[in-house]
Amino acid sequence: MDAGPIIAVLDSRDQWHAQAVLAWPGLVRRCVTTEAALVEASHLLARGRGDHAVALEFLLANEVPILAPHMMLHEACFQIMRRWGAAMDYGDAVLVALAGRLGIHHIFTFDRRGFAEYRALHGRHFEIIPALT
Repeated sequence: MDAGPIIAVLDSRDQWHAQAVLAWPGLVRRCVTTEAALVEASHLLARGRGDHAVALEFLLANEVPILAPHMMLHEACFQIMRRWGAAMDYGDAVLVALAGRLGIHHIFTFDRRGFAEYRALHGRHFEIIPALT
C-alpha cells in the first residue's frame, strides 16, 4: 500500500477519500506497507492536521504490517530508481523492490501515472487497486 490511500482514508478533504474508504474494508487484511510510505503519509497528514502520529496509529489499529527494507534491498532500490529516473522517488522504489522480493503484483495506490509504468523486479506490471472508472 502506497502513502496515498493512507492519506485518503484519514483525510476527508482528500480527492480520493470516497474511493479509499470504499476499497479499504476489502483490502485491509491483505495490505502491507513500508516505513517509507508511512513517513510520507505522516508528513503530509501533519501538514493539514498537525498530528504526526495519526497514520501510524491508523496502521497499528488495523494491524497493517509496516515493512522496513533490509540493508540488502537498498541496492535494489538504487537500481530501480536509476532505471526510472526522476519519475520515481525512494518511497516508490521501496514498494517496487519489496513487491519484487515478496512476489506481490497488486498495489493499493492512487498514483496511476507512476505505477502504471513501473514494473516489479520480475518484469510484470502491477495491478492497481482500486480500479478507477
